[in-house]
Amino acid sequence: MRIQAAIRRHKQTILYGLAMGVLWFLLQWLELRFVLISHAFEIYAGTIALVFTGLGIWLATKLIKPKVTTVVVEKQVFVATGPGFTLNEAVLEELRISKRELDVLQLMADGLSSQQIAERLFVSLNTVKTHTSNLFMKLDAGRRTLAIEKAKRLNLIP
Repeated sequence: MRIQAAIRRHKQTILYGLAMGVLWFLLQWLELRFVLISHAFEIYAGTIALVFTGLGIWLATKLIKPKVTTVVVEKQVFVATGPGFTLNEAVLEELRISKRELDVLQLMADGLSSQQIAERLFVSLNTVKTHTSNLFMKLDAGRRTLAIEKAKRLNLIP
């Protein structure tokens, strides 16, 4: 009831506002049409430029994508286990020696050089040197021979 009374009271104002809105819409539509007609070539050229730019970006991403995929191959080296050897897991966890460091330690004990270890494990020479220095620190050894000797005493390698 209140809404109907408000509409009746302001009927002339509402009609005037609607008429102004329709006139404003008509003028804007005519102005837009005038702009489109007078600048048709610029709009056409801009649209074509945007289409070809998008096509160029899409094509460039397809052409730049590498056609070669890299496959990482990591060879597993297992610690040799003899009939009387059992790996001391408690010491391994206590010293926080990783599986890869244990692999490097086993290959050092087999008499391989750092370069040969890197080739066998498919890693860089610097990675082997990092593992070796970590082993020296964890086993409190300054040389390979001391590290191997201590690892054998701790039942980390056979």
